[in-house]
Parts: sequence; structure tokens; C-alpha cells
Amino acid sequence: MSVYTKTGDKGTTGLYTGQRVPKNSHRVKAYGTVDEISSALGMARAFCQNDEVKDIIFELQKNNNLLMADLASLDTEPMISDDHVARLEHIIDEVEAKLPPLKCFIISGESQGGACLDMARTITRRAERCVLDLAENELVYDSDRLYLNRLSDLCFVLMRLEENR
Repeated sequence: MSVYTKTGDKGTTGLYTGQRVPKNSHRVKAYGTVDEISSALGMARAFCQNDEVKDIIFELQKNNNLLMADLASLDTEPMISDDHVARLEHIIDEVEAKLPPLKCFIISGESQGGACLDMARTITRRAERCVLDLAENELVYDSDRLYLNRLSDLCFVLMRLEENR
């Protein structure tokens, strides 16, 4: 099977659930931006030195596939659940407990991995905005929105953990 199908040559793409939509639709922009998060996380994982951070990033990358499936699907049950959101909150709490209190703004870049995690954080914020745009006219599950919000927070604390060596 070839990597190209020619089915998108006229500006549409197929959703996970089979429907065709314009490639510039809010839905495609939303899951495409989550895909960018996954790429930034992959780059972070490649550069991070802290094995705990790398393991968490790998888990996030797998969950992002579920999130993309949610955003690329119509009329299905969500794959991202409240349990996924709670898991991110638990990880944030555990990581924050290992860090000194935050007393000032942080400028990333002390490490390549930390800088990549900060980039993932900002892409996550953009993805959140894209999902909110989508939600103005189409169904978006609350768990997906909450997951993105927690994911950006987690990227921030992981950046701090990676750069706190």
C-alpha cells in the first residue's frame, strides 16, 4: 500500500469514523495541533536526560493518539476519560512535590529536553484554543478539553523537573 492515496487531492480528508471533511475545518485543525504536540513530545523525549520524564512523555504520546482519535471521530464514545485527566493531575502533584517552590517566571532553555517540553506546552495551549473553536459549533467531550488543559500544566512541571538537575 502506498503512502499516498490521492483521496485528499481536492482538499478533504477522512475522519477516523469515515466521514470526509475539509482539511481546513476546525476539527482537522484541532487534531492536527494535537499531532504537533506529539511530535514536540517525541523531540523532548529524545533530548531529555531524566528517565522519569522520558517515561511520562512516552505515556503522554500514547494518550495523544487517543485524544486525536476522539477529535477525529463523530458519534462515538470518548477514548479520553476522566480517569486520564485524573492521572495527569496525579503525575503533576507527584512531580511538583519534587520541585522547589516556584517564586518567579521561568525561562526555559537550560536543557534541550526542557526547551522541547516548553515548546510542547505552548503547542498544547494552541491545541486547547483550536478545540475551543471546534466546540463552538460541534460536540467536544469535556474530558478532551480538560485533558489538554492538564497536559499543558504537566509539560510545564516536566520542563522544570528536567531542568532542575
